[in-house]
Amino acid sequence: MVATAVTSSFFPVTCSPDSSDSKNKKLGSGSTNLGGIKSKQPASSGSLQVKANAQAPPKINGTSVVSSPVESFKNEDGASSPPARTFINQLPDWSMLLAAITTMFLAAEKQWMMLDWKPRRPDMLIDPFAIGRIVQDGLIFRQNFAIRSYEIGADRTASIETLMNHLQETAINHCKTAGLLGEGFGATPEMCKRNLIWVVTRMQVVFDRYPTWGDVVQVDTWVSASGKNGMRRDWLVSDSKTGEILTRATSVWVMMNKVTRRLSKIPEEVRGEIEPFFMNSDPVVAEDSRKLVKLDENTAEYVRKGLTPRWSDLDVNQHVNNVKYVGWILESAPLAVLESHELSSMTLEYRRECGRDSVLQSLTTVSESGVGDLGNVGEIECQHLLRLEEGSEIVRGRTQWRPKYAESFGNVGQIPSESA
Repeated sequence: MVATAVTSSFFPVTCSPDSSDSKNKKLGSGSTNLGGIKSKQPASSGSLQVKANAQAPPKINGTSVVSSPVESFKNEDGASSPPARTFINQLPDWSMLLAAITTMFLAAEKQWMMLDWKPRRPDMLIDPFAIGRIVQDGLIFRQNFAIRSYEIGADRTASIETLMNHLQETAINHCKTAGLLGEGFGATPEMCKRNLIWVVTRMQVVFDRYPTWGDVVQVDTWVSASGKNGMRRDWLVSDSKTGEILTRATSVWVMMNKVTRRLSKIPEEVRGEIEPFFMNSDPVVAEDSRKLVKLDENTAEYVRKGLTPRWSDLDVNQHVNNVKYVGWILESAPLAVLESHELSSMTLEYRRECGRDSVLQSLTTVSESGVGDLGNVGEIECQHLLRLEEGSEIVRGRTQWRPKYAESFGNVGQIPSESA
C-alpha cells in the first residue's frame, strides 16, 4: 500500500471504465488492475504481491538503451501515458542562468581590481605602476623606492651610491612628470634648442639613518631659485611607514653649453619654463660656509691613483655621472674608518667634469687621530680631493663620520631632523 501510494503521487493513474466498480471490491478478492500494475492475492497467502510489467530493454546498434520509468509506464491498453506534471519536473533549468551571472560577476570584479589596485601588505611597494606623482599644489614631486638586496653593503644598509641614485632619479622624473623634459637628459625644450644642460656645482647631504633591505623610502624633491643664474634643488627622504626622516640633501645647479662645455646664463625663455615650479623655501640643509681645503700629495695622508671611468660610468651627456664621483672620493678613505664609522654628512664642490679617457687620483686626509679606535665615540672629519693626474681639480669634498654604534650612546653626532 505504501509503495502504491508513493508511486501514484508522482505518476497519475489512468483508470479503466469499470474502475468505479473496483473500488467496491476488496483487495483480497481477485486481482485489481492499476494502470498496468496487477495486484493478485494467491489463495494460499493473504499477503499482497505487486508485479510490474517487465520488458527487455531495447537495443540500438547492439547497445542496450534503458528508458526512464515515465517512458515505460503504460496503461492497460498499451498506450503510453503523458509525463507526470509534478512540482519537480516543472521547475526551469537555472544552471545556465547561474553560470552566466557568475561569469559576468567575476569579469566585473577583475576589472574593478585592476582600476582600484591597492597593496595587500603594507610592506609592498606603494608605487608599482608609475614613476611618481606631483603633490602639494604641483610643486613637490614624490616617489617611492624599495631597497633591493643588491643595493645594500657589508653593513646590511643601503649604500651611498644607492641613496645618491635615488636623488638623481627623482630629479629627472620630476622634470618628466611636470612636462619639462625635452630631448636632452633633464633639459627643458628651450634648453634643447640652445644646447644647454644642467650641471651641479655644490651638494650637501645629511644621512640621519640608513635604510635596510626591504625598507620602502619616500623621496620628496622640489626646486627653488638660487641667485640670478642658478637653481636649487632639495630632497627629503623618509621612511614610508613611519615618516621618520632618513636623508636630507640640497644642491645648486647651473647651465652649461654641451658643445662649448662652458657655463651659461639662464635665457629668459628657459626661465619662463621653470619659474612656475619654484618654491619659496629655505634649504633643507643649512649651508656649511666653511671653505673646503685643497689637498696635494704633501698634505694628503691617503692617495689612490689610476682611477679611470668605464663606459658604464658615462651618462647621455657624455660626461661621468655625478654619483660616480662620490664613489671615487671614498676610494681613498682609510679602511679603519669604513669599518668603525658610517658617513653622516658630506659637502661636495664640483669644479670641472672629466671624460672617459681621464685618469684620476683620489686624495684624503683625516682630521682626527686614533682612527679605528672603537673607544672613540666622537666624529671623524675627512678632507677629500678628486683630481686629474696632471693636477686639475674635479671635486673637493668634506665628509663627517659617526661611529657605527653611536645609537648606543644617544645618537652621537646625529643631526636631528627638526633642525631642517
